[in-house]
Amino acid sequence: MNFEQIYRPNPNFPNRYISPEKLFSYLQANFSDYIQEIGKSYLNKPIYKVTVGTGNINVLAWSQMHGNESNATHAMLDLLLTLDDAPGLKEELFSKITLDFIFMLNPDGSERWTRLNAADIDLNRDFHNESSKEIKFLKNAATSKKYDYALNLHEQRTIFTTDGFHPATLSFLAPSENVERTITENRKKCMAVITNVYRHLKGMIPNQIGRYSDEFYPTSTGDNFIKAGMPTILFEGGHFIDDYSRKGTRKYYTIALYYALKSISELNSKTEGWEEYLEIPENRETHYDIIYRNVKLNTEHECILDVAVQYREIIEDGKDEISFIPFVMEVGGVKQRKGWLEIDCTGKKFVSASKYPKLDAEVNFTIED
Repeated sequence: MNFEQIYRPNPNFPNRYISPEKLFSYLQANFSDYIQEIGKSYLNKPIYKVTVGTGNINVLAWSQMHGNESNATHAMLDLLLTLDDAPGLKEELFSKITLDFIFMLNPDGSERWTRLNAADIDLNRDFHNESSKEIKFLKNAATSKKYDYALNLHEQRTIFTTDGFHPATLSFLAPSENVERTITENRKKCMAVITNVYRHLKGMIPNQIGRYSDEFYPTSTGDNFIKAGMPTILFEGGHFIDDYSRKGTRKYYTIALYYALKSISELNSKTEGWEEYLEIPENRETHYDIIYRNVKLNTEHECILDVAVQYREIIEDGKDEISFIPFVMEVGGVKQRKGWLEIDCTGKKFVSASKYPKLDAEVNFTIED
């Protein structure tokens, strides 16, 4: 059965922003027999682990290590709901694996829609320092039993493509264990799973699946987990054309999560087909959200240039969805980059209180005919 055909988004969470309190209430109401509080955040919010399955293959996964990356939380919620509609697939999967899923590892950052936690610490760079409470809970969970695989679930910015044209809607990585990027047996285990996911999804979203850089990061979670012997697969959800709410990304993230778990259940630490992983195109940093081309500034001398703009995402008080605020990122001859939206300003008027667009400042100009 094609999982795409039965996919169903969880209607309780229609927005990209997920309120921690709403998530907690939902988990308590629907998974009370399966949840365990593994700790409390810097601001004393609970961090929950949901355990599903009875299989012998143990998988650990976690979402929203970075608070402004909600797609993996959505994917798990959608996966569980979709499998409720397909009891045969559910039984087949969870009779082989036991999945421990940590929802919203960083609930404080999730509430504020920030990458960092409430103490302004990047959990994904805190593996050795353990300056945050949250990373300690993750590491404790990782050593609580012998895990055969781990899934490190993240999102990436809209700047990435697979080929300079198509967005990297999903990217994967079998992280390196050392600076030499040696292809070890544990990396091969990860590569084999990613290869299977790629085979299933490349027809659904052709040219939109990439391979993340395998540069070794000595302080990051995935690199250190795999270095310690636990095969760890990185997921990165990215841009989907004309879809900043990432509903399309959410759908294919869920499908990828299902096929990753299914592949884990079938491969059971075997590495067949790992070589195909190397055929997945590497991410390329090629795009801005908007590029205004051929902007003629209001200067005494003729000055025509490009203005590149990137959205910043914020959650405003009283709102239940994020807002996108455009910021100026580059001014000049922006020829090496493309824009998901390109606006030709030839013959149009640059209207602004200042003569020049200010870098790293919110867009304060308009383009008029």
